[in-house]
Amino acid sequence: MNWHEICAHPALKDLPFKLETDRWGHIVMSPASNRHSWLQAEIQTLLRQLASGGSAVVECSIETTAGIKVADVAWASRGFLGRHGDANPYPEAPEIVVEVLSESNTRAEMDEKKELYFARGAQEFWLCDADGGMTFHNNHAVLAQSVLVPDFPGRVTLPF
Repeated sequence: MNWHEICAHPALKDLPFKLETDRWGHIVMSPASNRHSWLQAEIQTLLRQLASGGSAVVECSIETTAGIKVADVAWASRGFLGRHGDANPYPEAPEIVVEVLSESNTRAEMDEKKELYFARGAQEFWLCDADGGMTFHNNHAVLAQSVLVPDFPGRVTLPF
């Protein structure tokens, strides 16, 4: 089953899980929580307010050497969108890729995803912990703040 078939399959369309594939094309599912969704939404809102020259999206599918990975949030420049539009999955990573750490994720998994996204052209990888704490990375190091969106806060706060 390829990515387009997975996305179009009626039995898979409305699952309360995040779907990705591994390097062999097997479907990998992760449960989603409301807190996770709220953090995604808040990060997307902040990106829309603070980043110019592009758009923010949630659940962004990206083709990697280890299968299709779905970033929780991504920010893509107008140039990226001009090259790829609404391709599904994207053949390269948008400039900023954000993962929200959940109970089903490990740091090793996030480190692997970070490297996969950088290999596909991401300029920054952001990790949000369960409490909203943000860490920003380029392909060489942890950053004190985002270079691409320097006003993005170090902590995302939820409205409750």
